[in-house]
Amino acid sequence: MIFARFTAGGKNHGGLVEDSLVKVIEGDIFGAYRLTGQTFALPEVQLLAPVLPAKIIGAGLNYQAVAKARGVEFPAMPILFLKPSSGVIGPDQAIVVPDVVKQPVFEVEIAVVIGKKGKNIAVDKAADYIFGFTLANDVTARDHMIKGQPWTRGKAFDTFTPLGPWIVQGLDPDNIDLSLTVNGEEKQKGNTSDMIFSIYELIADISRSMSLEPGDVILSGTPFGGSEFARGDTFELRSPQIGVMTNAVTGE
Repeated sequence: MIFARFTAGGKNHGGLVEDSLVKVIEGDIFGAYRLTGQTFALPEVQLLAPVLPAKIIGAGLNYQAVAKARGVEFPAMPILFLKPSSGVIGPDQAIVVPDVVKQPVFEVEIAVVIGKKGKNIAVDKAADYIFGFTLANDVTARDHMIKGQPWTRGKAFDTFTPLGPWIVQGLDPDNIDLSLTVNGEEKQKGNTSDMIFSIYELIADISRSMSLEPGDVILSGTPFGGSEFARGDTFELRSPQIGVMTNAVTGE
């Protein structure tokens, strides 16, 4: 199934996407919900970020091609960082780069949405905790990433975590394609099969440090090609298994 959040008729809704329609649902998508019988045509709605996570956990240097291009060894364990929920935006919302950021960088990623609470999750049980998948742009202020210091400042700016277009269930996490274009030119293209630590391994590792809750989001790493961009650019994130998300870039 495909779950979305959207605005229509001046109200925010949750919904199930089927073909070119969105069927409105009420309740908790991670628990009990029901169809209301109300339906909108997909082109008539404004999609929102499909989930509002309490926490966002990112994985750095998690694609083999990236490590090889940098000439560094694969990490012995996942490199983890946190991003605030205040950075989340949805499809067609603007990424706002403040004046203090001089080197913003794009990073397309597959985002994993957690479906139920878990702690110390075994790798072979990790699939049970996945609600679904969406696309993410882990926008980063490279000039605020001081070597040897925590990554928080460079990852934390408002609007620096676009998520969307919706959450898709039932995918094979070891074989998801993803790509990113800037102003129509392809800059990144990859597949989750190139990950150093699989999505299942990331879930297991993260859950040893912190409890995972329904709605939490894991950013699973970016393929080769993440680079700087400029105000005025437009991103298109794409996965044939998930969908397409577009965001334009503005200044303050």
